[in-house]
Amino acid sequence: MNESPSAVAASSTSFDSETCPLTIGVDFGGTSVKIGVVRGAEIIGEIARIPTQRYDGPDDLLDAIVEEVATMRERHPEIGAIGIGVPGAVDFERGMTYNLTNVPGWSNVPLRDMISEKTGLPTVLENDANCAAYAEFKCGAGRGLRNVVVVTLGTGVGGGLILNGELFRGSQYAAGEIGQMSIDYNGVDGPYGNWGALERYVGNQQITQIGVTRFTEAGREVKDDICSPQSLAEAAYSGDEIAHQVWHVVADYLGTALTSIVYLLNPDAIIIGGGVAHAGDILFDPLKARIKAMLSDEFFEALQIIPATFGNTAGIIGSAALADDLVE
Repeated sequence: MNESPSAVAASSTSFDSETCPLTIGVDFGGTSVKIGVVRGAEIIGEIARIPTQRYDGPDDLLDAIVEEVATMRERHPEIGAIGIGVPGAVDFERGMTYNLTNVPGWSNVPLRDMISEKTGLPTVLENDANCAAYAEFKCGAGRGLRNVVVVTLGTGVGGGLILNGELFRGSQYAAGEIGQMSIDYNGVDGPYGNWGALERYVGNQQITQIGVTRFTEAGREVKDDICSPQSLAEAAYSGDEIAHQVWHVVADYLGTALTSIVYLLNPDAIIIGGGVAHAGDILFDPLKARIKAMLSDEFFEALQIIPATFGNTAGIIGSAALADDLVE
């Protein structure tokens, strides 16, 4: 019942929401599974949320997902396919999960085929960061571009690559792990033995720690969540010089990694999303300055460094966009 993933075509850079098929996007997270009916970039109706931790293993949670899909199909019988984005590595060709981040019990689960067999709909399974990248490419900030790097900044650092108009997965379907790029070979020990991994410097907790250190060194009292990324952004916009310094440090770390990516891939744009990106110009202005200082003029002048269009809905929209390709 499920088409081979090789049948998933590269997206056209043209996009017309009104002519897009109706599909279902599933964003599988450690806290909840979010499910929505999507046409193009528009989520139709309410997003369904299923608490992930309420279920002991894959079978019960799968049944809950399938039940929700059935309810949506009753309201929208023209739904043509399902896309699923999961946190962690996947075997794209076989439709298998490996180990899902913060979700135990999902090792080597043939999730794509299980969903397809239970629903009768063609289904595609993809990493959630790739889904976010595909959403931006097909109908977001990267629409109309051929080479796009998408970075998500949150608890960790994720990424996805669109090269020559196609989602680039790599030989083991794990390309785009920007957070694991080293920015200092003598730096902090990374989770996989890679010293100086980017996400050990610009994740939520790391930004908070930079703030705590800077405020403490300045003799400032640190209490409550004054050094959370959101609070640091608010303080910087209010004119707090130390908060400004924190964002310049973050921009230096991030800009170092992104400059290397630009020299390697020569993209049209770097699109930045995730919770940390909500800092806005307080982050983007010093980030652009850092990258400009490290790049040749020819590279920088042709490069866009822009915020993502989609926030928390990126996973649903991106997985549904991949499902669109199954229908088309």
